[in-house]
Amino acid sequence: MARLFITQREMNFISDITKEVIKDVIGQKIYYYPVSESKTKSHDVYAEAIQKIFDNPIVLDVLVNNEFQIDTKIDKFGVDTNFKIEVYVQHRDMVEKGISPAIGDYYSFSDVFYEITEYKYMRNIYGQAENIDGVSLVGTRVRESQFKAILKGPTGIEYSDPDAIQHTFVQQRGLVENAEGPTADVRDLVRQGVLDPPLTGARQVSEKGDVTGAGHSFYDED
Repeated sequence: MARLFITQREMNFISDITKEVIKDVIGQKIYYYPVSESKTKSHDVYAEAIQKIFDNPIVLDVLVNNEFQIDTKIDKFGVDTNFKIEVYVQHRDMVEKGISPAIGDYYSFSDVFYEITEYKYMRNIYGQAENIDGVSLVGTRVRESQFKAILKGPTGIEYSDPDAIQHTFVQQRGLVENAEGPTADVRDLVRQGVLDPPLTGARQVSEKGDVTGAGHSFYDED
């Protein structure tokens, strides 16, 4: 598409709409564990890290491909099942937050930890080299002997941890803070002054919207 018709304003609009769908509607997330290069020491001979040190996990808003790739092998040691998942992260959101995932880093989704084994750009938006749609992070399940950390929810209904089931979902809507704290969310058309900030605030699905006793519901009051 010609740059005459697709300008930076249109790119900002596409970015904002993508963030709105991911952050304000869908609400999927992973916990990303970046390897600390300053704390991780490499072997003097093999130049490989025997033990990796990780920084605190970072919450990333993502789209998760639920078509798990399962690989089952049977050998003399028994049955070994491994699987992969693919998550989509918006590229501009990572740039604005200063996050650069890399192969060898880890993330968790549900009750499983994954090592990033593939990192690839999705596509250029309308063929413009500087505007990338998103990044695909393919994660392969890791064993407990390779990586250990405290699981953070949501994980599953079979667990009794307080955060095993996510009862509250709060929109971000480009606000500096919502009910859960700082968001680091940027909506470019608002930042550029093209649109006004949302007047209605960040809505949520929570116990505040439960008036029938049927469960947590949408709550639209400030």
